[in-house]
Amino acid sequence: MKLYLIAVGHKMPDWITAGYEEFAKRMPRDFPLQLVELKPDKRNAGRTPQQVMAEEAERILAAIPHDARVLALDERGANWTTMKLAENMKDWQRDGRDTVFIIGGTDGLDPSVKKRADQLLQLSAMTLPHGMVRVLLAEQLYRAVSILNNHPYHRE
Repeated sequence: MKLYLIAVGHKMPDWITAGYEEFAKRMPRDFPLQLVELKPDKRNAGRTPQQVMAEEAERILAAIPHDARVLALDERGANWTTMKLAENMKDWQRDGRDTVFIIGGTDGLDPSVKKRADQLLQLSAMTLPHGMVRVLLAEQLYRAVSILNNHPYHRE
């Protein structure tokens, strides 16, 4: 099973890249984490946010591996604890399907992406910068795997 993080946005600050890469490289072989960056659409004066999201959605949907489980990050999604994430990851590992997490662009996710998602997931009730979400999600995935492996990284 592979984990994918599909994120609209590129050219992140060095500290974002370093933070994400630190946690991605810590992931064990049975939970490899791969980042798929998609260039955001240009926001011109003549284009609505809905048009931008729709065009980004086409690229997001095309980047999802066949038969993958999809979790779209959304402010109205389920608010899981790290323990709940770990429990789900254990179940996902059993069925072997790849799992994809999606971070939308500046305007959010098009309804077609949310419809494709198996689960909408909230990382925080607070508004976070998209680059920061990459780092936080990668850290939480690493923490969840640490829980599954009884690694002392996570403490209750």
